[in-house]
Amino acid sequence: MKLTITIGLLLIGHLTFGQDRIQKIDSLLNSLYSKEKINGNFLIAEKGKVIYSHSFGLANETTKEKLNENSIFELASCSKQFTAMGIMILKEKGKLNLDDDIEKYLPELSFYKGVTVRNLLNHTGGLPDYMQLMDSLFDKSKIATNKDIINIFSKHQPKILFEPNTKWEYSNTGYALLASIIEKVSGLTYADYLNTAIFQPLKMKNTFVYTRRLSPKKIDNYAFGYVYSDSLKKYVLPDELKETKMVIWLDGIVGDGTVNSNVKDLLIWDRALYTNKLLTKEGMKEVFELVTLKDGAKRNYGFGWGIEENADFGKIANHNGGWPGYVTFIDRHITNDKTIIILQNHNNVTIPSKAIRNILYNKPLPVQKIRKEVIITTEELQKFVGTYQVEKDFEIKISLDKDQLFSQLTGQNVFPIFVESEMLFFYKVVDAQIQFEKNEKGEISSLFLLQNGNKIEAKRTK
Repeated sequence: MKLTITIGLLLIGHLTFGQDRIQKIDSLLNSLYSKEKINGNFLIAEKGKVIYSHSFGLANETTKEKLNENSIFELASCSKQFTAMGIMILKEKGKLNLDDDIEKYLPELSFYKGVTVRNLLNHTGGLPDYMQLMDSLFDKSKIATNKDIINIFSKHQPKILFEPNTKWEYSNTGYALLASIIEKVSGLTYADYLNTAIFQPLKMKNTFVYTRRLSPKKIDNYAFGYVYSDSLKKYVLPDELKETKMVIWLDGIVGDGTVNSNVKDLLIWDRALYTNKLLTKEGMKEVFELVTLKDGAKRNYGFGWGIEENADFGKIANHNGGWPGYVTFIDRHITNDKTIIILQNHNNVTIPSKAIRNILYNKPLPVQKIRKEVIITTEELQKFVGTYQVEKDFEIKISLDKDQLFSQLTGQNVFPIFVESEMLFFYKVVDAQIQFEKNEKGEISSLFLLQNGNKIEAKRTK
């Protein structure tokens, strides 16, 4: 359900531009697959026409069933675009107003004054993270639902993080609450409402809301999500590992995740977003408008979509998703009508979207920057060792073995990091850096993971 931080190896230097674009993409992906850096389905289209579609790897590690173009994946945070569309359909039918306070629909949360439906849609509500709260307060022998989130928030009334619309901060809580608002207003379950309002009208026959542990059922062509176990040296279901067991007790939460689909249905979805089948022209425009904060500042997010104005590729709407076992990505190039859909069912994978973009536009492939390594003493390296918390269930561990520093992100492999300057380290396997920060006492107190223009902060806890 969360945005994914992906550290993956991207070796593409052997590709030459004498090849056809499709051959280049295929060569790139096969190279990554041979190095176990992808495992999933890739579909690329131009003006709705599929120009590349390929499956890499297994749908089921036990039966050895291979993935195919009909394989169904959990979408993780790519589900948010459907939740947002559900809200917008209700808005256009006059069932709700985006500027209504959420207490109108969720009176149990009336203590959150001034938080609107719009704030939930564009991540400006300032609500605390429900996963962190429930990790300490929820009975994990049970499976949580959205009602449990509301009940715990109502009982404990955790403080708002910031005044609504003064900051932008990605919020799974907001989208879980949007699902509850959909249920309150429509009188249907979230799953039935999306099916009635979106999936059936668009004939997305392989798309549905699925809570696999809460309400298991047999689904043909299902791609089970796997995480790599360093101790077992193999891929296993996240249910089997202590650090990823949240997939069980959080399985009943909908709205920020739990939509399941395949690449073919997601292309149908992509095509519908160029039409007015679901919303008016004005409504569709609003979905893809940038957030405007109270001080007039813009943020690159709309309703369930990240929005990018790219000098080379035009306007792009995209979103990625990550949940133990799944890494997903949908990239819609609105100006030039190109679509990249990536659904993967391994956790330790890369999303080679930049390389695919460049190939599609006949641009040079991105080249990893050459960074100069600096040598410092083992005693100096020891200062950085510790655990740095991004979110309750996501952390970065920095360890030292002899005179080499290592970094490990939750659910991913251990990678060495190298000194670039006193407080700046870099990876050699991917173009990413770690910038450490000191507090007023001169102690290492936090770090920032820098990758693909993103800056992810992690606070030191140990």
